[in-house]
Amino acid sequence: MIRVGIIGASGYAGRELIRLLLNHPFAKVTYAGSRTYVGEPLGKATPAFRHLDLKSSEINTEMIKENCDCLFTAVPHGGCMALAEEVLAGGVKLIDLGTDFRFRDVKIYEEWYGIEHVCPELSKTAVYGLCELYKEQIKGADLVANPGCYPTSIILGLAPLLSKGYLDLASIVSDSMSGVSGAGATAKPMYHYPECTENLRAYGLISHRHRPEIEQELSALAGQETMLTFTPHLVPMTRGIHSTISGKLVVDVNESELFDLYQDFYADAYFVRVLTEGNPETKAVYGTNFCDMTLRVDPRMRRVVILSVIDNLGKGAAGQAIQNMNLLFGRPETEGLLSTALLP
Repeated sequence: MIRVGIIGASGYAGRELIRLLLNHPFAKVTYAGSRTYVGEPLGKATPAFRHLDLKSSEINTEMIKENCDCLFTAVPHGGCMALAEEVLAGGVKLIDLGTDFRFRDVKIYEEWYGIEHVCPELSKTAVYGLCELYKEQIKGADLVANPGCYPTSIILGLAPLLSKGYLDLASIVSDSMSGVSGAGATAKPMYHYPECTENLRAYGLISHRHRPEIEQELSALAGQETMLTFTPHLVPMTRGIHSTISGKLVVDVNESELFDLYQDFYADAYFVRVLTEGNPETKAVYGTNFCDMTLRVDPRMRRVVILSVIDNLGKGAAGQAIQNMNLLFGRPETEGLLSTALLP
Protein backbone atom coordinates (compact mmCIF):
# COMPACT_ATOMS: atom_id res chain seq x y z
CA MET A 1 0.00 0.00 0.00
CA ILE A 2 1.32 3.45 -0.96
CA ARG A 3 0.89 5.92 1.89
CA VAL A 4 0.00 9.22 0.28
CA GLY A 5 0.31 12.76 1.60
CA ILE A 6 -1.24 15.85 0.04
CA ILE A 7 -0.34 19.45 0.75
CA GLY A 8 -3.05 21.76 -0.52
CA ALA A 9 -5.80 19.26 0.16
CA SER A 10 -8.51 21.93 0.34
CA GLY A 11 -7.77 23.33 -3.14
CA TYR A 12 -9.39 22.06 -6.32
CA ALA A 13 -6.45 19.89 -7.40
CA GLY A 14 -6.03 18.55 -3.85
CA ARG A 15 -9.70 17.65 -3.62
CA GLU A 16 -9.52 15.90 -6.97
CA LEU A 17 -6.51 13.92 -5.79
CA ILE A 18 -8.47 12.71 -2.77
CA ARG A 19 -11.55 11.87 -4.86
CA LEU A 20 -9.53 9.77 -7.29
CA LEU A 21 -7.35 8.12 -4.65
CA LEU A 22 -10.42 6.87 -2.80
CA ASN A 23 -10.86 4.43 -5.70
CA HIS A 24 -7.20 3.47 -5.96
CA PRO A 25 -6.69 -0.17 -4.90
CA PHE A 26 -3.08 0.30 -3.83
CA ALA A 27 -2.95 3.79 -2.29
CA LYS A 28 -4.33 5.45 0.83
CA VAL A 29 -4.30 9.10 1.89
CA THR A 30 -2.57 9.18 5.27
CA TYR A 31 -1.71 12.88 5.55
CA ALA A 32 -3.52 16.04 4.41
CA GLY A 33 -1.58 19.25 4.94
CA SER A 34 -3.31 22.62 5.10
CA ARG A 35 -2.54 26.11 6.33
CA THR A 36 -6.20 27.06 6.66
CA TYR A 37 -7.96 24.07 8.21
CA VAL A 38 -5.39 22.64 10.64
CA GLY A 39 -7.04 20.16 12.99
CA GLU A 40 -10.36 20.27 11.14
CA PRO A 41 -11.98 17.27 9.40
CA LEU A 42 -11.61 17.31 5.62
CA GLY A 43 -15.39 17.52 5.41
CA LYS A 44 -15.37 21.04 6.83
CA ALA A 45 -13.69 22.51 3.75
CA THR A 46 -15.14 19.94 1.35
CA PRO A 47 -18.61 18.64 2.32
CA ALA A 48 -18.24 15.75 -0.15
CA PHE A 49 -15.62 14.31 2.23
CA ARG A 50 -17.77 14.33 5.38
CA HIS A 51 -17.63 10.54 5.52
CA LEU A 52 -13.82 10.44 5.66
CA ASP A 53 -12.03 9.89 8.95
CA LEU A 54 -9.13 12.23 8.16
CA LYS A 55 -8.22 15.62 9.55
CA SER A 56 -6.11 18.38 8.06
CA SER A 57 -2.67 18.65 9.63
CA GLU A 58 -0.09 21.36 9.87
CA ILE A 59 2.58 21.38 7.18
CA ASN A 60 5.35 19.53 8.96
CA THR A 61 8.15 17.65 7.19
CA GLU A 62 8.67 15.25 10.10
CA MET A 63 5.03 14.20 9.95
CA ILE A 64 5.34 13.77 6.19
CA LYS A 65 8.42 11.57 6.45
CA GLU A 66 6.81 9.46 9.16
CA ASN A 67 3.45 8.97 7.45
CA CYS A 68 4.06 9.08 3.69
CA ASP A 69 5.72 7.16 0.89
CA CYS A 70 4.64 9.73 -1.68
CA LEU A 71 3.80 13.40 -1.30
CA PHE A 72 1.73 15.51 -3.69
CA THR A 73 2.14 19.28 -3.39
CA ALA A 74 -0.74 21.24 -4.89
CA VAL A 75 0.36 24.73 -3.85
CA PRO A 76 1.25 28.04 -5.53
CA HIS A 77 4.76 28.58 -6.93
CA GLY A 78 7.42 28.69 -4.24
CA GLY A 79 5.48 26.39 -1.93
CA CYS A 80 7.09 23.09 -2.92
CA MET A 81 10.74 24.05 -3.15
CA ALA A 82 10.63 25.33 0.44
CA LEU A 83 10.34 21.76 1.74
CA ALA A 84 11.49 19.59 -1.19
CA GLU A 85 15.05 18.89 -0.02
CA GLU A 86 14.03 17.71 3.43
CA VAL A 87 11.16 15.57 2.16
CA LEU A 88 13.31 13.87 -0.47
CA ALA A 89 16.11 13.31 2.05
CA GLY A 90 13.60 11.37 4.14
CA GLY A 91 13.03 8.91 1.30
CA VAL A 92 9.62 10.24 0.28
CA LYS A 93 8.79 10.44 -3.44
CA LEU A 94 7.66 13.95 -4.37
CA ILE A 95 5.21 14.96 -7.11
CA ASP A 96 4.74 18.71 -7.44
CA LEU A 97 1.56 19.83 -9.17
CA GLY A 98 2.90 23.39 -9.14
CA THR A 99 5.58 25.07 -11.19
CA ASP A 100 8.68 24.92 -9.01
CA PHE A 101 10.47 22.11 -10.85
CA ARG A 102 9.06 22.24 -14.38
CA PHE A 103 11.95 24.25 -15.82
CA ARG A 104 15.33 22.75 -16.59
CA ASP A 105 16.77 26.27 -16.59
CA VAL A 106 15.88 27.93 -13.28
CA LYS A 107 16.68 31.34 -14.76
CA ILE A 108 13.55 31.01 -16.90
CA TYR A 109 11.54 30.12 -13.79
CA GLU A 110 12.90 33.14 -11.92
CA GLU A 111 12.22 35.45 -14.87
CA TRP A 112 8.61 34.38 -15.38
CA TYR A 113 7.60 33.81 -11.75
CA GLY A 114 9.54 36.63 -10.14
CA ILE A 115 11.08 34.72 -7.23
CA GLU A 116 14.47 33.14 -6.54
CA HIS A 117 14.70 29.39 -6.91
CA VAL A 118 16.16 28.17 -3.60
CA CYS A 119 17.13 24.64 -4.71
CA PRO A 120 18.29 24.84 -8.34
CA GLU A 121 20.22 21.56 -8.07
CA LEU A 122 16.97 19.67 -7.60
CA SER A 123 15.65 21.09 -10.85
CA LYS A 124 18.42 19.22 -12.63
CA THR A 125 17.19 15.90 -11.24
CA ALA A 126 13.44 16.52 -11.57
CA VAL A 127 11.62 14.70 -14.36
CA TYR A 128 8.90 16.48 -16.31
CA GLY A 129 5.89 14.30 -15.63
CA LEU A 130 4.26 14.03 -19.03
CA CYS A 131 3.90 10.27 -18.90
CA GLU A 132 3.38 9.71 -22.62
CA LEU A 133 6.79 11.25 -23.38
CA TYR A 134 8.93 10.51 -20.31
CA LYS A 135 7.60 7.22 -18.95
CA GLU A 136 10.94 5.49 -18.48
CA GLN A 137 12.59 8.52 -16.82
CA ILE A 138 9.63 8.87 -14.44
CA LYS A 139 9.95 5.26 -13.31
CA GLY A 140 13.39 5.94 -11.84
CA ALA A 141 12.71 9.41 -10.43
CA ASP A 142 12.36 10.72 -6.90
CA LEU A 143 11.03 14.15 -7.91
CA VAL A 144 8.42 14.64 -10.62
CA ALA A 145 7.23 18.00 -11.94
CA ASN A 146 3.60 17.49 -12.92
CA PRO A 147 2.89 19.47 -16.12
CA GLY A 148 0.48 22.37 -16.36
CA CYS A 149 -2.98 21.89 -17.86
CA TYR A 150 -2.58 24.06 -20.96
CA PRO A 151 0.89 22.59 -21.66
CA THR A 152 -0.43 19.03 -21.41
CA SER A 153 -3.10 19.60 -24.05
CA ILE A 154 -0.78 21.47 -26.42
CA ILE A 155 2.36 19.32 -26.08
CA LEU A 156 0.44 16.09 -26.56
CA GLY A 157 -1.32 17.60 -29.55
CA LEU A 158 1.95 18.57 -31.27
CA ALA A 159 4.35 15.82 -30.18
CA PRO A 160 3.96 13.44 -33.14
CA LEU A 161 4.41 16.21 -35.71
CA LEU A 162 7.43 17.80 -34.03
CA SER A 163 9.14 14.47 -33.45
CA LYS A 164 9.05 13.87 -37.23
CA GLY A 165 10.03 17.42 -38.24
CA TYR A 166 6.79 17.99 -40.14
CA LEU A 167 6.11 21.59 -39.01
CA ASP A 168 7.47 25.03 -39.76
CA LEU A 169 8.61 25.89 -36.24
CA ALA A 170 7.83 29.58 -36.67
CA SER A 171 4.19 28.93 -37.58
CA ILE A 172 2.70 27.30 -34.48
CA VAL A 173 -0.40 28.90 -32.95
CA SER A 174 -2.60 27.65 -30.11
CA ASP A 175 -5.89 29.17 -29.02
CA SER A 176 -6.78 27.41 -25.79
CA MET A 177 -9.86 27.63 -23.59
CA SER A 178 -10.15 26.72 -19.92
CA GLY A 179 -12.91 26.24 -17.42
CA VAL A 180 -12.92 28.49 -14.37
CA SER A 181 -11.59 25.84 -11.96
CA GLY A 182 -8.22 26.21 -13.69
CA ALA A 183 -7.76 29.42 -11.71
CA GLY A 184 -7.92 27.61 -8.37
CA ALA A 185 -10.22 27.90 -5.38
CA THR A 186 -9.13 31.39 -4.27
CA ALA A 187 -11.79 33.91 -5.23
CA LYS A 188 -10.86 36.70 -7.67
CA PRO A 189 -13.10 39.29 -9.39
CA MET A 190 -12.48 37.85 -12.88
CA TYR A 191 -13.87 34.48 -11.78
CA HIS A 192 -16.87 35.84 -9.87
CA TYR A 193 -20.06 34.26 -11.24
CA PRO A 194 -21.64 37.45 -12.64
CA GLU A 195 -18.34 38.31 -14.36
CA CYS A 196 -17.60 34.98 -16.05
CA THR A 197 -20.99 33.47 -16.81
CA GLU A 198 -22.30 34.10 -20.35
CA ASN A 199 -18.93 35.62 -21.13
CA LEU A 200 -15.81 34.65 -23.07
CA ARG A 201 -12.55 36.49 -22.64
CA ALA A 202 -8.91 36.12 -23.52
CA TYR A 203 -6.27 36.76 -20.87
CA GLY A 204 -2.53 36.54 -20.41
CA LEU A 205 -1.88 37.45 -24.03
CA ILE A 206 1.76 36.92 -25.02
CA SER A 207 2.86 36.73 -21.37
CA HIS A 208 1.00 33.74 -19.91
CA ARG A 209 3.34 31.81 -17.59
CA HIS A 210 2.60 28.49 -19.27
CA ARG A 211 4.16 29.69 -22.51
CA PRO A 212 7.83 29.07 -21.58
CA GLU A 213 6.91 25.65 -20.19
CA ILE A 214 5.23 24.73 -23.48
CA GLU A 215 8.15 26.07 -25.51
CA GLN A 216 10.68 24.13 -23.43
CA GLU A 217 8.98 20.83 -24.27
CA LEU A 218 8.25 21.67 -27.90
CA SER A 219 11.93 22.56 -28.34
CA ALA A 220 12.97 19.23 -26.84
CA LEU A 221 10.68 17.39 -29.26
CA ALA A 222 11.85 19.37 -32.28
CA GLY A 223 15.53 19.26 -31.34
CA GLN A 224 15.84 23.03 -31.72
CA GLU A 225 14.36 26.21 -30.31
CA THR A 226 10.63 26.32 -30.91
CA MET A 227 8.21 29.10 -30.03
CA LEU A 228 4.48 29.50 -30.42
CA THR A 229 1.75 32.09 -30.28
CA PHE A 230 -0.37 31.08 -27.31
CA THR A 231 -3.65 32.76 -26.40
CA PRO A 232 -5.60 31.38 -23.42
CA HIS A 233 -9.30 32.09 -22.92
CA LEU A 234 -11.63 31.77 -19.93
CA VAL A 235 -14.94 30.08 -20.74
CA PRO A 236 -18.01 29.84 -18.47
CA MET A 237 -17.74 26.18 -17.52
CA THR A 238 -16.30 24.51 -14.45
CA ARG A 239 -13.78 22.05 -15.91
CA GLY A 240 -12.05 21.40 -19.20
CA ILE A 241 -9.32 22.53 -21.58
CA HIS A 242 -9.87 22.80 -25.34
CA SER A 243 -6.81 23.67 -27.46
CA THR A 244 -7.07 24.46 -31.15
CA ILE A 245 -3.51 24.22 -32.46
CA SER A 246 -2.27 24.88 -35.98
CA GLY A 247 0.98 24.98 -37.90
CA LYS A 248 2.32 25.01 -41.44
CA LEU A 249 3.40 21.67 -42.88
CA VAL A 250 6.83 21.50 -44.48
CA VAL A 251 6.34 18.04 -45.98
CA ASP A 252 3.90 16.71 -48.54
CA VAL A 253 1.67 14.55 -46.36
CA ASN A 254 -2.05 13.95 -46.39
CA GLU A 255 -4.58 13.69 -43.59
CA SER A 256 -4.74 9.90 -43.63
CA GLU A 257 -0.96 9.65 -43.27
CA LEU A 258 -1.04 12.02 -40.30
CA PHE A 259 -3.72 9.96 -38.59
CA ASP A 260 -1.48 6.92 -39.03
CA LEU A 261 1.40 8.88 -37.50
CA TYR A 262 -0.67 9.87 -34.45
CA GLN A 263 -2.08 6.42 -33.90
CA ASP A 264 1.39 4.87 -34.10
CA PHE A 265 2.90 7.51 -31.81
CA TYR A 266 0.25 6.94 -29.13
CA ALA A 267 -0.22 3.21 -29.66
CA ASP A 268 0.91 2.45 -26.10
CA ALA A 269 -0.63 5.54 -24.50
CA TYR A 270 -3.87 4.36 -22.89
CA PHE A 271 -5.01 7.85 -21.95
CA VAL A 272 -4.62 9.43 -25.39
CA ARG A 273 -7.53 8.76 -27.72
CA VAL A 274 -6.97 9.75 -31.36
CA LEU A 275 -10.38 10.29 -32.96
CA THR A 276 -10.63 9.51 -36.67
CA GLU A 277 -14.29 10.55 -36.74
CA GLY A 278 -15.95 13.54 -35.11
CA ASN A 279 -14.35 16.21 -32.96
CA PRO A 280 -13.25 15.97 -29.32
CA GLU A 281 -15.30 17.74 -26.69
CA THR A 282 -14.64 18.53 -23.05
CA LYS A 283 -17.71 16.66 -21.78
CA ALA A 284 -16.24 13.40 -23.07
CA VAL A 285 -13.22 13.73 -20.74
CA TYR A 286 -14.95 15.43 -17.78
CA GLY A 287 -13.67 13.86 -14.56
CA THR A 288 -11.20 11.57 -16.36
CA ASN A 289 -7.51 11.29 -17.18
CA PHE A 290 -8.07 11.09 -20.94
CA CYS A 291 -6.79 13.39 -23.66
CA ASP A 292 -8.95 13.24 -26.79
CA MET A 293 -7.57 14.67 -30.03
CA THR A 294 -8.11 14.80 -33.76
CA LEU A 295 -6.64 16.66 -36.73
CA ARG A 296 -7.54 18.13 -40.09
CA VAL A 297 -5.32 19.18 -42.99
CA ASP A 298 -6.12 22.32 -44.99
CA PRO A 299 -4.47 21.59 -48.36
CA ARG A 300 -4.99 25.16 -49.62
CA MET A 301 -2.94 26.61 -46.77
CA ARG A 302 -0.72 23.57 -46.20
CA ARG A 303 -1.65 23.85 -42.55
CA VAL A 304 -2.67 21.21 -40.06
CA VAL A 305 -5.20 21.90 -37.30
CA ILE A 306 -5.15 19.77 -34.15
CA LEU A 307 -7.94 19.74 -31.57
CA SER A 308 -6.88 18.51 -28.13
CA VAL A 309 -9.09 18.34 -25.03
CA ILE A 310 -8.51 17.32 -21.41
CA ASP A 311 -10.06 17.87 -18.00
CA ASN A 312 -7.84 20.52 -16.40
CA LEU A 313 -8.24 18.86 -12.98
CA GLY A 314 -7.81 15.35 -14.41
CA LYS A 315 -5.14 14.89 -17.06
CA GLY A 316 -4.21 18.53 -16.43
CA ALA A 317 -3.52 18.04 -12.71
CA ALA A 318 -4.61 15.28 -10.28
CA GLY A 319 -5.19 12.44 -12.75
CA GLN A 320 -1.81 12.91 -14.35
CA ALA A 321 -0.18 13.17 -10.91
CA ILE A 322 -1.63 9.78 -9.93
CA GLN A 323 -0.50 8.36 -13.28
CA ASN A 324 2.99 9.55 -12.32
CA MET A 325 2.68 7.99 -8.87
CA ASN A 326 1.73 4.67 -10.42
CA LEU A 327 4.88 4.74 -12.55
CA LEU A 328 7.08 5.72 -9.59
CA PHE A 329 5.90 2.76 -7.54
CA GLY A 330 5.82 0.13 -10.28
CA ARG A 331 2.05 -0.04 -10.43
CA PRO A 332 -0.06 -0.33 -13.60
CA GLU A 333 -0.17 3.11 -15.18
CA THR A 334 -3.98 3.13 -15.30
CA GLU A 335 -4.58 2.03 -11.71
CA GLY A 336 -7.26 4.12 -10.01
CA LEU A 337 -7.88 6.10 -13.20
CA LEU A 338 -10.23 3.93 -15.23
CA SER A 339 -13.49 5.79 -14.60
CA THR A 340 -15.35 7.17 -17.61
CA ALA A 341 -16.56 10.73 -18.01
CA LEU A 342 -19.25 12.10 -15.73
CA LEU A 343 -22.44 12.32 -17.75
CA PRO A 344 -24.64 14.17 -18.41
